[in-house]
Amino acid sequence: MSFRRRLKNKKPPEGWELIEDVIEDFEQQMTEAVNEEHEGKRKAELTYKIHRIHWEKNRFIYDLMYQRKVMSRELFDYLCREKIADGPLIAKWRKPGYEILCSMLAIQKGNHNFGTTSHCRVPLHLRAPQQRITPDVQTGCISCASGDGRFGGPIWWNTPLEEEGGEAEDNRATWAQPGSKRRGPTGEGGELPAKQPRHREGDGAGRRREGGEGREAGRDGEDEEIPAEVRERLAALKGSMAKTVD
Repeated sequence: MSFRRRLKNKKPPEGWELIEDVIEDFEQQMTEAVNEEHEGKRKAELTYKIHRIHWEKNRFIYDLMYQRKVMSRELFDYLCREKIADGPLIAKWRKPGYEILCSMLAIQKGNHNFGTTSHCRVPLHLRAPQQRITPDVQTGCISCASGDGRFGGPIWWNTPLEEEGGEAEDNRATWAQPGSKRRGPTGEGGELPAKQPRHREGDGAGRRREGGEGREAGRDGEDEEIPAEVRERLAALKGSMAKTVD
């Protein structure tokens, strides 16, 4: 059942209309991933895209709530209550060592041998050579250990590992089907707002957790790269949150 049908008779909090299109785009990507052809793929690989899109959607909500601080608590609680946001995963991201955790499945010890966590939680430099770039069989994550991430997120099974692997934008979870003309909220091939600056390796946004100086540098850089439409959405969200506080 689509989230629109689930929310049909429920009045959402103020600010929902500003992110509704983005959430709908993520849901469409999820539907495409679920219905994708599985011929020639291993059974485990069928869920890789699903887990990554789920991470991207929740990271978008997390950034608005805790990084940019433009989402009201009322709206955030509403998203968690209606199962649009993954509350436990977002809460885990706020704890040291779990800043880019790929999935709650990775730390559920009952799902792994010897009562341990997924090997994607082990830093790359501490792994045996045969496990160095092996994705987790459940999520497709190679590494979500703090310090190993690329472009502000985990190293997924399809993340470019070489420096010449392409621009950071090529690593986004747009997942549009080949030849699809569906356009994203910013009007450019499915790219999502409020997320592009976080994934340019080497800028301040990617070093926010290293200290206050990095965080300030990231904010300055973001204002220069965020499209005008996105800045308007953020300003409107800030306004709605201020009204809620008053």
